[in-house]
Amino acid sequence: MTDGHARGAPGGPGNAHRALRDLVMAATVRIHRAGSGYALDEPGTFLGSGFFVAPNWVLTCAHVARSGEGGEVTVVYETGPGRGTSAVAGEVATAIPEQDIPEHAGPALRGNWPAPDLALVRLREPVDHDCAYVTERPAAYYGEAVVFYSGWSVVGGELRRLNGTCTVQGTLGGWSDDEQIRLGGDVLPPGVSGGPVVDPVRGEVVGVLKSQADRGLGGTCTGVEQLRALPVPAGEVRAEHDDSYQAVFHAHDRYHRDRQRHPDSDRSTWADVQNQLGARPGRALSPEERTQLLGRLADLPPPVSTRALLGLLESLLGSQAAIPHPAPRGWRDGLGALYETSRHDAALELVLDYAMRVMSAERPFVTPGTQAAERALWEWVRQTAEGRPGPAYRRRLSEQWIERLRLPPRDPSSADARAARTPEHAADRAPRRFALLELEQRGWEPGRCDWHVSVGGPTGEVVRLRDGERTPLEELPGVLAQPLAEAFRQCDEPGRPADLQVALPHLLLGLDVDAWQLGPGEPPLGAHRPVVVRCADREQLPDGDDPLGGKRPSADEEQHEREARWRWLHAYGAKAEVVDCEDGLRVPVPPADSLRGFPYRTVPVLCRYGDDRFEDDPVALVRIVHGGYGVALWRRWRGRPDAVCGEFHRQAGDTVARAGSADRLPELVHALRAGVRAGKPETFWADGIALFYDDPRRPLPGTGDLLEAP
Repeated sequence: MTDGHARGAPGGPGNAHRALRDLVMAATVRIHRAGSGYALDEPGTFLGSGFFVAPNWVLTCAHVARSGEGGEVTVVYETGPGRGTSAVAGEVATAIPEQDIPEHAGPALRGNWPAPDLALVRLREPVDHDCAYVTERPAAYYGEAVVFYSGWSVVGGELRRLNGTCTVQGTLGGWSDDEQIRLGGDVLPPGVSGGPVVDPVRGEVVGVLKSQADRGLGGTCTGVEQLRALPVPAGEVRAEHDDSYQAVFHAHDRYHRDRQRHPDSDRSTWADVQNQLGARPGRALSPEERTQLLGRLADLPPPVSTRALLGLLESLLGSQAAIPHPAPRGWRDGLGALYETSRHDAALELVLDYAMRVMSAERPFVTPGTQAAERALWEWVRQTAEGRPGPAYRRRLSEQWIERLRLPPRDPSSADARAARTPEHAADRAPRRFALLELEQRGWEPGRCDWHVSVGGPTGEVVRLRDGERTPLEELPGVLAQPLAEAFRQCDEPGRPADLQVALPHLLLGLDVDAWQLGPGEPPLGAHRPVVVRCADREQLPDGDDPLGGKRPSADEEQHEREARWRWLHAYGAKAEVVDCEDGLRVPVPPADSLRGFPYRTVPVLCRYGDDRFEDDPVALVRIVHGGYGVALWRRWRGRPDAVCGEFHRQAGDTVARAGSADRLPELVHALRAGVRAGKPETFWADGIALFYDDPRRPLPGTGDLLEAP
């Protein structure tokens, strides 16, 4: 399936095509009725196929997704050869066109769903999986081409994965949203509907299997460009996730950019395979360059409207430029439109000019990371232009960038950023009553703890409620359920659950108290109320030469530094700094004396806490405490060693910057945990997140000083 802009590997299937098949199959899923339980291998619950189009998003046919009950389905996938299948709940986020389907409708009725017959399924919880690469090209007529497909079907009474090739016979319909691609040359058995259709020359998904022929071979598929027909939000777009189309494809492009960057993986990426196939996107870019460009475009806010994007394209191509249908909606769509109109001798210049216009385009909103994203896009343009278009052209690009720098910076305008500057915010974070849980680890019984539950008042007084001794760590949630419930009853206000401060010994700072459930069916503590961690035994950390790195300052110097950092973070704002991961590569946390040298605005972030690669990993959090920090973020690592983590880096940085003042972080982390619990994909990056928030001016009980809520 190609238009002649790229030549594939000669001689039929080879290593590149086998690698492409593996990538497609890794992203292909099967879809079952919700609540199938242990019947996931039973054909009776099977609805059809689909594929991961972005992290936590599945693209399939509307007639497949809507065959479930109440818009709920179960997605079954494999994380790799020999790793077995996993199942996760999903919900149909959107379908085009939307229509009612009668209960117990048969396959014939479902298969006649009007075109384009596409649906996006949103997972209800975060999982680690591979994603397919979806073309950014506009629709085209693919005559006499061969495509590859993948899906699931019932074979011999069992669910079996299958794949094959079809020939493109032409189209059905045309010049409208109901256009379909006609396929022939192979039998498309029931169940493969919703599976991906792949151009084996370019190595990218171009369509979704829709139906099988009534008689004979083949069937039809829908071009993925038809997703542009998804409804545009009626109201103001203030964040990426307000528009499902932009949210999915921005996440798609960032995923593939981060996967390509990953230095700790020996698996081929889609760009690797596309390069082996000899693909040359738009005659101007290598697959790696295209992947990096799309990732940088996806770091920016989307176009303010389709009309604005069309105006940008017309400024480059002239008013005679053919506008694809459906019209482009995202930056990636605009790039794909350039492929069809550029002359060979000016293709790269057109791409670079497009990137420069995107950099200065009007924004529907601005995030804390937008300015850095614009600079990163400029660096890509500058490096790509080196030695290729010519000195005069490179000089013109530099002049445009300088003009861009002269413009006043665009302030973040998200709801969170505005709230950080409102007078009501100060009242919201005024000292209130809070619950305090203290754990003391028994040196001779490291698997057991003594504990104390207290209630703290807004003026600093602390009242002890209950104590316990020698409780095994694994039994703490059950034992503490009643004492904590009593503390919460004394502190909670209508609609405002009180904070829970958890004072832990330094060797237990990673304890997942926020994930505890106090009873069957109860939400995790961190999803119901702000939960923060404090260090209960700073005085027991080593004195003198610090075995965690460098010379430890005196107690007075350390206290002064902690207070100075704390004041800065709450008066002037903060900036996140990932200290244990570089573009997906696990690195050691710097020694404590190096951490002390970071600017006072720094909030250390641990991306891979629990992914132990080095001997000193268990003391990573202790190093941060040693470094004089009262605020830090981390997440408990649950992914594979080569799982991409760029989204966590990006979102953690935006969250810290968006807070405005560090005292909003407990609320923001609570909102993220609640979002993960509620199945909101825009929060899934924060799965397992924890917040260290330890006010040096409010020592814990036992020091003779009063304690105040953060």
